[in-house]
Amino acid sequence: MFDLFSGQHIILLLVVLLVVVGPKDLPRLMHIAGQWAGKAKRMASDFKSSFDEMARHEELDKLRLEIEELKRTSNAAVDSAVAEANLAADFGPEPRSGEFQVTETPKETPPETPKEPVPAGEPVVETKPQ
Repeated sequence: MFDLFSGQHIILLLVVLLVVVGPKDLPRLMHIAGQWAGKAKRMASDFKSSFDEMARHEELDKLRLEIEELKRTSNAAVDSAVAEANLAADFGPEPRSGEFQVTETPKETPPETPKEPVPAGEPVVETKPQ
């Protein structure tokens, strides 16, 4: 941050200040300079914190809007799910796309054919349909 002044430059400035201001007033001048530097630092810190606070408030406002939007969409989704559940309860579940709805039909028994009388003395042979 202070790449402008090297160690040699700072020593040179202190020597010039000592000559110009004098050894008697140099500590008072350094004290005043330190106070100004502290005030400047506090002002920069306050500015940065207020800027961060504004950014945080902006982010919180965006999050609040997102939450409200999610609540609205989730309420709509819940309402539609409830409506679908009511329809399903009334009419049964709807088949999903790509699924076939299979319903079982009662098996019909083939009509019975009348049996012919078997002549006496012949064995009875029953055949099963294949």
